[in-house]
Amino acid sequence: MSTLAPARGLPPRRAAGPLRRLLRGPWLLLIPAAVVVLALTGWPLIQLVIMSTQEFGRAQIFGAPPEFVGLGNYLDVLGDPAFWAVLGRSVLFAGANVLATMGLGIAIAVLLTRLARVMRTVVSIGLLLAWAMPPLSATVVWGWMFDTRAGVVNYLLSQLPGVDLIGHSWLFEPLSFFFVATVIITWQSVPFVAITVYAGLTQVPGEVLEAAQLDGTNGWQRFRLVTVPFVRPVLLVLLMLQIIWDIRVFTQIKALQTIGGVQEQTTTIGVYIYTVSTAGGNLGAGGAIAVILVLLMIVPAVLYIRSTLRQEES
Repeated sequence: MSTLAPARGLPPRRAAGPLRRLLRGPWLLLIPAAVVVLALTGWPLIQLVIMSTQEFGRAQIFGAPPEFVGLGNYLDVLGDPAFWAVLGRSVLFAGANVLATMGLGIAIAVLLTRLARVMRTVVSIGLLLAWAMPPLSATVVWGWMFDTRAGVVNYLLSQLPGVDLIGHSWLFEPLSFFFVATVIITWQSVPFVAITVYAGLTQVPGEVLEAAQLDGTNGWQRFRLVTVPFVRPVLLVLLMLQIIWDIRVFTQIKALQTIGGVQEQTTTIGVYIYTVSTAGGNLGAGGAIAVILVLLMIVPAVLYIRSTLRQEES
């Protein structure tokens, strides 16, 4: 019994190395996207880190060479009580927005599954219009509605028995200021959550829900035990995005401060970075705060990735 010998003149076939297998595999298709992401995100982030280790002020903007200070900007920022006050305020504000946005978004998504086609189309169009409005325009409109002298909110509430809010300023007190900001941000964030969750709910198998109903479960039990596990990946992504978006909110807070808010008591981390970098003229310290914020926003991303890997393993 003979074996086939390799053809003469041809080199023996070698096993493909790791690099060759990588280039032949699906990773090759990710190279263009990776290059674009590194160019648009990685390089600016590197420049931000470099700036955060330098003394970079107005003189450097006009051409003076920056001075390397190492971790000096980070130590100054972390040793400033104002930074911790702003950070704590931002975390609490973001937490309130995330809870309101996710709760209302999921409720509206469930409602969309129960509406007829015509009403579902009308509600979807309304959600898209609210989502498409620029944040600055939305803030100006809501600022007019909460205006002290001519606001429709004060007028309508004053029509209730025993309520007199004519001349009441919603933006002067920090608590009511953040209430107005939460209304604006939630109003614009709920459409994205509602439409995304609704898309996930349409993928839940109907036969599974029918089987659970035959087993005697009520509506809440079916939603908690059957629907939520199917749409959990969607909910986790939305939760991560809302945390990142709400903790770095800038436009709505800055616009409301311009309308009538007290800046010292209502500044969040996004506005604080802007104030330190521009009004304070210290781009190095502003870069350090931005890097710290990036590190904080990495935390929910890491938690999401770990949760996804655990689900894939199980």
